[in-house]
Parts: sequence; structure tokens; C-alpha cells
Amino acid sequence: MEDNFSAGDRRRFIAAGFVDALGQGVYVPLTMLFVHALTGKSLTAIGTGLTLAGLGALASMPAVGALIDRFGGKRVYVAALALRGVGFALYPLAHTYTAFLGVALLVAVAMWAAAPGQQSLIGEMARGAERDRLLAWDRSLRNGAMGFGALAAAGMLALGGTGAGFLAAAAALAAACAAAAAIVAPVRTGPRPAPAPAAARGGYRAVLADRPYLALTAANFLIAFGYTAQAIALPVFLTRDVGLPDALAGAVFAANTALVALLGVPAARATARARRTRGAALGTAVFALSFAAFAVLPAAGGGAAAVLAVAVLYTAGELIHSAPAQSLAVQAAPDHVRGRYLSVYQLSWSLCRTVAPMALGLLLDAGTWQLWAALAAAVLAGGLILLCTERHLPAAAFSRSADTLRTQPVTQPA
Repeated sequence: MEDNFSAGDRRRFIAAGFVDALGQGVYVPLTMLFVHALTGKSLTAIGTGLTLAGLGALASMPAVGALIDRFGGKRVYVAALALRGVGFALYPLAHTYTAFLGVALLVAVAMWAAAPGQQSLIGEMARGAERDRLLAWDRSLRNGAMGFGALAAAGMLALGGTGAGFLAAAAALAAACAAAAAIVAPVRTGPRPAPAPAAARGGYRAVLADRPYLALTAANFLIAFGYTAQAIALPVFLTRDVGLPDALAGAVFAANTALVALLGVPAARATARARRTRGAALGTAVFALSFAAFAVLPAAGGGAAAVLAVAVLYTAGELIHSAPAQSLAVQAAPDHVRGRYLSVYQLSWSLCRTVAPMALGLLLDAGTWQLWAALAAAVLAGGLILLCTERHLPAAAFSRSADTLRTQPVTQPA
């Protein structure tokens, strides 16, 4: 099948992702303060409500996958953007706790539904090498947009967040979501795949029977802790254990974001001819090296230069791992049930983000090196699972140049 979209469609898709990520970059760092300023609820109540909303969003993912397969990734992505915009607009009106829970659930479901919807849209727009290029551009520009959004959030805090300021932020976030939805809505997609025979369709039974894909999902759950640690644990470690000033700890995050945004596409091109499983596994090995280096920083005396060097090594692991891993998740999903497959894969990220604050907090309290030892073990285990699964993914495991995609799930034992 030939790609059925133009350069204009590509630009629209990427522009929508940039605007979407810009809003997320503002919202995510300020979530607690944002909701507190708009609703007046206590931080404990807000934290509990956001956790409940996250669990509700987890429960919604199977339905999201079915909707993607029924209506297409573009429609679900547009709907998720629109619903998130409605949620941001409603936050200032959520005066009761019940209303707050309802709005928080709406925003959480919309945020988590957007990822599989958007990745399914990429699968509908392009195949093979073009699909990988689109994934790489989207990933790089999203990182840049989230960095800009985080800078805007930091500026808001530096200037002193006020009730009026957060009301303006709510309006701006709602407008950004609406704009992203309007930008991506006209994008053309390829013809929908012909429905599979009833015996082959299987719904979620097909996903659950596809043990190699479930292994990919389990591997990503383990590796995702390496990504999550950057936002949750690394700032605490750098300021408490290494002794860096808060501003320098923030500079590490900024450097990572800038490098991923600038080097994401070149890194994807450099790894394009390697087997996706092996490229992703190599990234986990580099991750593990960076975690070992973080573990010895306190004993070695730390220092800004040493910290930045280790942060660059960490970023190299992210660049090497992210491109083949994301492509693998999309390319290994059969076309006719891609939405269900990607929704299951998204659960690996969602579950990690749900349990990471508690798990990483316990490891931080255990000492200066325990966190990094556990993270190194987790990502290496994930990389080993990828390598062991490789032979059961004959099409998805090869480079994009092979351009051979699986159309039926593989069910051999992993």
C-alpha cells in the first residue's frame, strides 16, 4: 500500500503534536498547584483525586483500543484532544469534590487515550521507512515542545502564580487542545485495513494470545522506570545526595530535553538499519551504564561537570532506545487490531507511572545507590526480554528497510 498523505498532512500532524505537547509541558509540572489554585481543594485531596482519576483512566484503556479499531486512530486522537480541552475549561467550575473528580477523570482519560490514538494515526498515515521517520520527527518535536512548556511553567512560578494567572493558564490549555484537534482533523489517512475473518479477529483475545507482544509490553514496563526516574527521583538525588543547587538540577532536565529534541531524528536514522529489538536492547545497556555512574557520584564527590557528563550518557541511552522501541510497538501490531495492541502497550507506561512514585520513593529512602542498582537491573531485564523475544517477531524485529510488516499475531511461546 502506498502512503496516502502529502507533505502538508505530515506538517499538520507534527504541528498538532507540537501544540499538544506544549500544553502538556505547561500542565504536568504544575498539576498540583494548577488544580489547587482553580478548585481550592487541599493538596492531599487533590493527590488522592488525581490518583483515583489515573486508576480510572487505566480501566478505560481497553475501551479506547476498541474505539480506535472501530473508528480509526485519527478520530480517537481528535476526540481525546477535544475532551482534554473541555476538561481544562471546566476545572475553574469544579467547586465540589465530586465535580473535581469528574473533571480529573475526564482529563486523565483524554491524556492517556491520546497516545495510542496518535500512534495508531501514524500507522494509518504511513508504512515502513516513512512510518519510522514520522515517529522520529514527532518524538523529537514533542520533546522540544514539552521543554518549552516546562520553561513557561517555570516562568509562571518565578513571576508568582496567582488565581487569575491560573485561570488564564486553564483558558490557554483549553485553547491549545482545541487548536491541536483542529490542526490534525483534516489530515488524510490511508485506506482502513479490510476486516479480518471473524476467526482471526479475536479482539483482545488476539492480543492476550500474542505472547511475544505481551513480552514487549512487559519489557517496556521495566524499562519505563528508567524514564520515569528522571522526573521523580533524579532531582531529589542530585540535590540531597550529590549536593547540587536546585537550579543546576533543573539544568540537567533541560539539557536532556534539548539533546533529545535536537538529536532524536539523527539518532533514529543512525539506528534505522539495525534490528529494532537489538537497537532498543543496546539502549537499555547504555541506560544501565548511566545508572551505575549515578550510583557512584556521591562517593566520587559529584560536581556539576561530572553530573552533566552522566546526564549526557543517560540521554544517549534514551536516544538509542526510544526510536526502535517505539517503532517496534507500532510495527509489531497487526493492522486490523492495532488500536487494541497499542492500548495494551500503553498500559506499560501507565502502570509504571502509577506505581513509580511509591517504588522510587522507597528506593531513595534506602540510601544513595540502591535506587540506581534497582533501575539498572530493571532496564537490563527489559533488554534481555527484548532479545529473547526477537526470534518470535520475524517482521517487526528487522530494520525498517525490510519493510515487512506482520499482519497476523504470532502466538509461539516467548
